[in-house]
Amino acid sequence: MNSIRTQIVNELKEADGKNVSGEYLGEKLGISRTMICKYIKKLREDGYEISSSPKKGYCLKSVPKLMYPEEISSGLETTLFGRNIIYYEEAGSSNDIAKSIAADSEEGTIVVVEQQTGGRGRLGRSWSSPKGGITFSIILKPKIALGAASRLTLMTGLCVANVMRAYGLNARIKWPNDVLIDGDKICGILTEVEAEIDTVKFVVIGIGINANISLRDMPEEMRENTTTIRDHLGCSIDRVDFLKKLLYEMEQQYIRFSTVPFTEILSDIVALSDTIGRSLKVVTPNRIIEGKAVGISQSGALLIRKEDGEIEEIIAGRCTYSRSWKIRPAESRTGIPDPEISDREMLCFPDDRLSLNPWWPGCL
Repeated sequence: MNSIRTQIVNELKEADGKNVSGEYLGEKLGISRTMICKYIKKLREDGYEISSSPKKGYCLKSVPKLMYPEEISSGLETTLFGRNIIYYEEAGSSNDIAKSIAADSEEGTIVVVEQQTGGRGRLGRSWSSPKGGITFSIILKPKIALGAASRLTLMTGLCVANVMRAYGLNARIKWPNDVLIDGDKICGILTEVEAEIDTVKFVVIGIGINANISLRDMPEEMRENTTTIRDHLGCSIDRVDFLKKLLYEMEQQYIRFSTVPFTEILSDIVALSDTIGRSLKVVTPNRIIEGKAVGISQSGALLIRKEDGEIEEIIAGRCTYSRSWKIRPAESRTGIPDPEISDREMLCFPDDRLSLNPWWPGCL
């Protein structure tokens, strides 16, 4: 259910530059004209340019370049994702907020933060979220076993990569929770699960995307092997439009996740994998595993062939490539199946020949 504020904005947008009377808005929304005036005043304070004239009413001239719920809701093509939006101009962690309300919130609720001051990545590492980025968390309530939750992280990476590739960006997925462009990190994903025994109660997926910011806006210690959409395109994008496209892509993939074998989604994930075929090491809380990434299992685990030839499945850990790993935009790394591991649950190899989505949203 859209808030009154959102409904007012939508009515003004639908008028397409024409005046809308306060009397009409009041009757349509079931509130007094005095309340309409108060809402209009607050909208103006928040950056909406709304003109008014006696006997004619209100006219929307321009909207702020912020990710307000009413902007995200306008034209959103999902049926579940993003239908309930909680917005903060500044907050510590969108994931922490989402987890605190998840039990009583409907599935698909998102928490959007313009500037995150206490963001973190996997294993508690810090994550910078300056203004101009796209930072949000989504609450999911899938009917899955705890061991299948890691699949959602990979699925989310696929969604982000798909939308970025539609903007002409060479986005690829780094196991387990990053998206890269030409070898540099542009998106981090943090999945947190609340479960009882082996049953998932809810999942919170946090996504941080370096969008309309420059590397110089980020802490110096976080600039290495990092990039932004603006630096790659040479211009800013419409963040609200990007988020709406991402929410739609996520909902479509979530429907697939709930209705088809995961192998169908996994084949798409591996087609955009930046990790398979690379020499690397994975650091877990207990040990370090080194070898060559040769595939991803149906559980979402990384398959690593160690020096002694043994294949080991790693479900989670910090992944670091062992040598220079920047890739040229046109470089192709199609893998060749290994007969030693052909009997695994699932073994796929990346194919850079995957064509980009033809629609091009352009820059602001």
